[in-house]
Formats: sequence, C-alpha cells, structure tokens
Amino acid sequence: MEWIESIILEHSPIQAVIVLSIITAVGLGLGKIRIWGISLGVTWVFFAGILAGHLGLSIDQSMLKYAESFGLVLFVYELGLKVGPGFFSSFRKGGVRLNLIGLMLVLSGTGVAIALSYILRVPMSDMAGIVSGATTNTPALGAAQQALQQLGLSANGAALSCAVTYPLGVVGVILAMVTARRIFVRPADITDGPHDDDDETYIATFVIHNPAIYGRSVCEVARLSPGHEFVISRLWRGGDVSIPTSETILRSGDRILVITTAEDVEPLTVLFGEHESRDWNTGDVDWNKIDSSLTSRHIIVTRPELNGRRLGTLRLRNNYGVNITRVMRSGVLLLAKPGLILQLGDRLTVVGQERQIAKVEKVLGNATTKLRDPNLAAIFIGLVLGLLLGSIPIAIPGISVPVKLGLAGGPIVVGLLIGRFGPRFHLVTYTTRSANLMLRGIGLSLYLACLGLDSGSHFVESIMRGDGLLWIASGFIITVLPVLIIAFISLRLARFDFGTTCGILCGAMANPMALDYASETLPGDNPAVGYATVYPLAMFTRVVIAQLLILCFC
Repeated sequence: MEWIESIILEHSPIQAVIVLSIITAVGLGLGKIRIWGISLGVTWVFFAGILAGHLGLSIDQSMLKYAESFGLVLFVYELGLKVGPGFFSSFRKGGVRLNLIGLMLVLSGTGVAIALSYILRVPMSDMAGIVSGATTNTPALGAAQQALQQLGLSANGAALSCAVTYPLGVVGVILAMVTARRIFVRPADITDGPHDDDDETYIATFVIHNPAIYGRSVCEVARLSPGHEFVISRLWRGGDVSIPTSETILRSGDRILVITTAEDVEPLTVLFGEHESRDWNTGDVDWNKIDSSLTSRHIIVTRPELNGRRLGTLRLRNNYGVNITRVMRSGVLLLAKPGLILQLGDRLTVVGQERQIAKVEKVLGNATTKLRDPNLAAIFIGLVLGLLLGSIPIAIPGISVPVKLGLAGGPIVVGLLIGRFGPRFHLVTYTTRSANLMLRGIGLSLYLACLGLDSGSHFVESIMRGDGLLWIASGFIITVLPVLIIAFISLRLARFDFGTTCGILCGAMANPMALDYASETLPGDNPAVGYATVYPLAMFTRVVIAQLLILCFC
C-alpha cells in the first residue's frame, strides 16, 4: 500500500493528475444529484476540491497555478468563440442595455459593501477581499492586494476574507437565480433563443403593380430602394416559374417570392405594388411542393478554401442558375447578401433545379464528416492572443496601478473577436457543439478543482477565526441582495427573458460556475450570449473599483 500512498501524497506530475482527476470525477458524480429538483452541477467539483484540501491533499503549487490558469483560460476562450457571432448581433440589438443592467449590479454590490463596512465596522482592506470573494472575482482581489501593498498595508486580510467568502459567492448567485425564478419569472420569460423561422429573415410574396418598375431589371429595382435588402427566390410569370438573376426584367403582374427582413416588408410593398397575405414563415411549408420544377435544399459549407470568401464571389446564380436565399449560422438565419462572408459550417438554402443543385453541392462541399475535427491551431493561436491582450497594462488617470484584463478578460475578448471576424482572415474557427462543450467542460472542471483544493487547506481555519463568520455573512449579503434586485429590474422593467437575465447576472458577478448551471437548466444560448456581452466591461469595472475602495477608504 506504500506505493499507493506515495503516488497520491508525494508531489509529482502523476500525483497532480491523479488528485485533480479524482476531485473532478467525484464532483461531477455529485453534480448529478438533485435536491428538490435542483442540482448544482459542475459546481460540486469546487466543493470536492475544498474537501480534498481540508483532508490534507495537495499538489505542487506551481502545477496547481498552471492547471487553474489553463482551465480558466480554456473555458472563457471557448465560450467567447462559441457566442462570438451571436454576441455582436446581440450587442447591436440591445448590448448597451445589457451592459447598463450589468453595471447596475456592479455598482449596487459596491454600495452594499461600503454600507456594510461602516455598519459592521469591517476594515475596507478586509471588505475588498470580501467583495472579491462574494463576486468570485480573483482579478479584483489581485488589484486590491497591489493597491494595499503600494499603501504599505498588509494584504493578508483581503486574501483570507476572499477565500472564506468565495464558496458562498459561487453558490449564492445560483441560489439567487433559483429564488428569482420562483418569485419573478413567468412562463413567457423563458425562451430558447433564436429559431430557424423567426430570426433575421422574413419570407413574403409580392405582385408587381408599380408602373415605376415595369421594364426594369432586378438590379435596377434594387438601386431604387437603398437600405432595404432582399433576395428574389422565385418568379412566377404566365404559369411558369424561374430563378431570376440581376438582369431579369420585371413586368406587370409578375409574382415574386422574396426573402428580406420583417422591417423591410412595408417599404418593399411600396416598391413592388402588392403584398400577398399568405404567411410563408410558419415553418410547415414544403418548399419542394410549391412548384414542380424547382427544388429547395440545405447545403453545408465544408471546403476550407471557402472560409472567409464573400458569397457573391462564388457566382453561383450566374454559373449554375440557382439562388442562395438564406444562410443558417450558429442558430441564426441570415439574409444571403452577396457581401456575406462565409464561414465553415454555414448551412445555405439553395433553390434551383436538382441537377444544378448537385453541382453546387460539389462546390460548397457538404461533407459533414470534415467538420467533426476541431481546428486546434485556431484554439491555441487564440489562447496566445488572449493572454497577450490580458497582459497589456491600461493606465487610468488617478489610479497608480495599471489595470489589466487578466487571464479571464483577455481570452474572452479575443474569443469573441475571432469567433466573429476570424473567417475574414481565413481563420477556420468552426468546432462542433460537442467539441466546444467538451473543451469548456474540461477547462471549467480544472479551474474549479484547483480553486477548491487551494482554498480547502485553510478554509475551516479561516472560518474559526473571530471575523470569519462575519465575513461569510457580509459576503452572502453582497452576493444575493444585489442579484435579486437586478433580476427583478431586468425581468420586469427592462423586460429581458430569463435566460438573458441569468447571463447578465453571471457575467456581472464573474461567475462561470453559475453560468454553467444556467446553461444546463435553460434552453438555448441566451445565458451564454448575455454573459459574454456584459462580462468584459463588468470585470474591468470591478478591477478598477477594487483599487478605488482601497485608495479612497483605507
């Protein structure tokens, strides 16, 4: 049995892997247990790590910090990569409002902390650590410690108070979301995000009754309505159906099937003359039966050389007589504009004759097996760029210590940018959903196991100190009270859905564990998109506030 003890207790690379694997396996196993229908999921890995640390298990400190940092970086980068396209779409539509709600949570939590510091007579040097633990924000703790050291004050109290309040900071956000769901949420507040039939496209039929466009080509008509984009999928004339090109001449009485946006239907009605009442957006239309000569099929872009190419440069309509009407990307339907930049994994809706569609299939690839292997080069390039960005010192007037985005902020920002703009530089960023979830799960599990193991060794000792229970109570209030208040404001006043609200709460609280819980219990990607939208600004703000608390109140 001595060899087993040596493998588990003596510090070595093998021992580190074994200990972290045991903690992760036990935590994930406990995560499947539900109490009153509630499961904390992967958060149990954190508590398994605390227990292991309390029982005396440990690994080499340098390996612990490496695994913890790598896990966090991998998790947030893959998260940014996954939600990048949806993030920018969300930011255009309501990202400013999301960030305002997130900042309200940051500021309200700071206000509660300042009030508790005076009421309970907790020194601000300790309260800064309590806030960092209550909001699970280790970069803020680091900033507070640097500020304390510059003032010549001890930073030990901040570190201990952060360690004691961190566990309830993790659980508190989850408990607050569960409470908010039971008190504030109505059935209509829970949506599963974008659908194939209600995203960014709208299908309508028009009849040409506007004399101003009689005898004009489709290209000329498009110039008459700048700012209103559309694709004509089919043209019916005298009982015949055809695929129009940009040179097709429109005549009185022509009936056209148009893919556009819901906002552009009214101006296009003025342009064409008559909007037919039939609803083509119900999702139950059999497109292959509306006429006998044309077929509609979905083809997936799988040829790497097409990644980053503009749709119009393929000249599919001119070369093969087909129309690309819509593009499905990350669950979002996009209008197939000539300037749309293609990404690997895009699903194109192609309309035309079957033999011509077969030729287009060879051009685009449509070999789904090629998409199963993730592009690991893009992942590691992104990690490097993210860490470099997170290490850049940002000088802020009035603050002596430069602020950095850190291990979490840099990679998630780079992940968002690469996920959205990588194809413009022919960088293949596509990964299957299962591969992305696997990498995120490994990263988060490593991070939580190391964090719990590091905290567990002095967790009980810190609680038994005179101020330990007071710190825990203060941290729990700072975690739960602002989250409940902002949840009510987000749901009832700002009228965000519950998934987006959970994403805002988790992002503003810098709590990836709570995000994982929200993602497991709610449909769609709304929590992840909300998290990624508010996290960078909220995290940056908390780092600045942590230093301001020390500089202004110590």
